[in-house]
Amino acid sequence: MAQFQGVDYFMIDGLLSEEERMVRATVRSFVDDEVLPIIEKHYRDGTFPMPLVGKMAELGLFGTTLPAKYGCAEMNNVAYGLVMQELERGDSGVRSFASVQSGLVMYPIYAFGSEEQKDRWLPALAKGEKIGCFGLTEPDYGSNPGGMVTRAERKDGGYLLNGAKMWITNGTLADIAVVWAKLEGEVRGFLVEKGTKGYTAPEMKGKHSLRASVTSELVFQDCWIPESNILPNIKGLKGPLMCLSQARYGIAWGAVGSAMATYDAALNYAKSRIQFGKPIASFQLIQEKLVHMLNEITKGQLLALQLGRLKDAGTVKFTQISLAKRNNVHHALEIARMAREILGANGILDEYPVMRHANNLESVKTYEGTHEMHTLILGEDITGIAAFH
Repeated sequence: MAQFQGVDYFMIDGLLSEEERMVRATVRSFVDDEVLPIIEKHYRDGTFPMPLVGKMAELGLFGTTLPAKYGCAEMNNVAYGLVMQELERGDSGVRSFASVQSGLVMYPIYAFGSEEQKDRWLPALAKGEKIGCFGLTEPDYGSNPGGMVTRAERKDGGYLLNGAKMWITNGTLADIAVVWAKLEGEVRGFLVEKGTKGYTAPEMKGKHSLRASVTSELVFQDCWIPESNILPNIKGLKGPLMCLSQARYGIAWGAVGSAMATYDAALNYAKSRIQFGKPIASFQLIQEKLVHMLNEITKGQLLALQLGRLKDAGTVKFTQISLAKRNNVHHALEIARMAREILGANGILDEYPVMRHANNLESVKTYEGTHEMHTLILGEDITGIAAFH
């Protein structure tokens, strides 16, 4: 298979460093060679491609921005974003795995954990020897995480954990779960290890979206959590919300990769599909769609790149991350639907990546903060008036 050429109408490559371009090229080749040949079968079967985990670890794709002393690649945030872009060009489920492992598991252990916790878990997670998940969302509390009912009760030498979490990527696979629960009325983070008595993680079945990703429930019934497994350096909702900012940042880039994949499929199809004696790319209505797709991809690329530069400078605001996540996912889904229209009936076949990306993006638009919640986050920021409580 010829390597994917990318979409770069505004010569944005010139704004990237040589190292950033090299990282992207490496992951682009990995996706072309290792992900695309197998992903449709895994999507059809509803299974996650586990052989990719070790290969992603070898490339340094877990905890990408964290220090080398924990076995991580210590890249900048733009390079990390380009990793997420290329992985999601393969499939949202593959990007979700890496995003959760990096932004929602390794990041909180690094940012809020003890030295013992960091030394124990980060190198193993970086090598893909251990898999992590992040437990915040509950059956009755999604957009309002502060209402969570999962509780930890202080006991001699540790805590008793009770409650349930839902829609947890990697949950059934995970060796370690970063779980948020209320302890004496205050949100705290706990490391719950696989095999803990009373802890189960059944896989959720019946999904039409993110089928090449493991989504689970987490159930805690009198789980004993030792004192050494509480995250010591964070209290309150600020902790999980900081983690979500990491994940949303990766999604803003990932959505651009998905949009590139469906645009590329539509453009190539339109140039080769003959109707009325000529390629359908010669018709004005098709060209209008393709131009709109390119237009939104280009804006999304520039948004993501500037967001990455702000993050590397340490000046990024969480509201800016909300804007990029909201914009890029919305338009990636729009682009996938336009691509399906250009492909006509062929657009529903798994010979093409279009319908798989469209279905996946329905979930991506909802998770890590719905489109509507990001709208209200931004609305509060620009008016000073909170509309959601």
